[in-house]
Amino acid sequence: MRSRYLNCLGREIHVTEWGDPRTPTVIAWHGLARSSRDFDDFAAAISHRWHLVCPDTLGRGLSQWAIDPAREYCLSFYVEQAEALLDQLGLTKVHWVGTSMGGAIGTLAAATGLRGRIKRLVLNDNGPELAAPALERIKSYAGQPPSFATVSELETYFREIYACFGLLSDTQWRHLTETSLRRLPDGRVTTHYDPALVQQFDHHPDDYQLWNAWDQLDLPVLCLRGEDSTLLTAETAQAMRERGPRAAVALIPGCGHAPALNTPEQIGLIERFLSADQTP
Repeated sequence: MRSRYLNCLGREIHVTEWGDPRTPTVIAWHGLARSSRDFDDFAAAISHRWHLVCPDTLGRGLSQWAIDPAREYCLSFYVEQAEALLDQLGLTKVHWVGTSMGGAIGTLAAATGLRGRIKRLVLNDNGPELAAPALERIKSYAGQPPSFATVSELETYFREIYACFGLLSDTQWRHLTETSLRRLPDGRVTTHYDPALVQQFDHHPDDYQLWNAWDQLDLPVLCLRGEDSTLLTAETAQAMRERGPRAAVALIPGCGHAPALNTPEQIGLIERFLSADQTP
């Protein structure tokens, strides 16, 4: 793994990079309150044949926080930054794997600023319509992150709110915790991200209504839906099969929102889909 920092629309964006840049590139974009490090297992497993670029979205991980949260924390700004990121890296054609919000960014990008540059799109428990009750739950914990005296207490908190990710080993839970924290001035630890990111839901309330973008897509799409997902409903997944790019939908047992992409079965499913088109 390599760590890089790029200036995208005047903001510093951190990316982790894996594999040989001469091989086909996969952009792996994380969910709302997560970071690029969620893809460490996935990237390590496939970097022998793929070049992976995993950004920390503005306000997450090691990326700079927004200067104007009301304007910058929204899908359109993320898409513009993604376009700037690809331009700086000289990437003309890529595949896109997006978990939750990362899938929404990929959907909008493939229909607008990166149309024709994204060859294949993988949506990890994301679709053009999301269930409102589940969104409210995410907003409730993301907007007011707690703080803890110890890292062990923070890990317990993560195990509770992210239990729906599926089966993670003790080592993987520790990795998730250590790559998802920051220490406050009083010495306590809290989550890594800017709590203001939830302003997206106030200032851009229709950001995740993406049927219009969906119906404009003309590329192969694979959707992974957690069997117990409350965010991506079975009805929406079925509509994704029937309209727009007519996605292939795979049900992932043993998890909800969103599959952690940390098992051979999940990783293999994505790699087989991406491998169907190996042209530059």
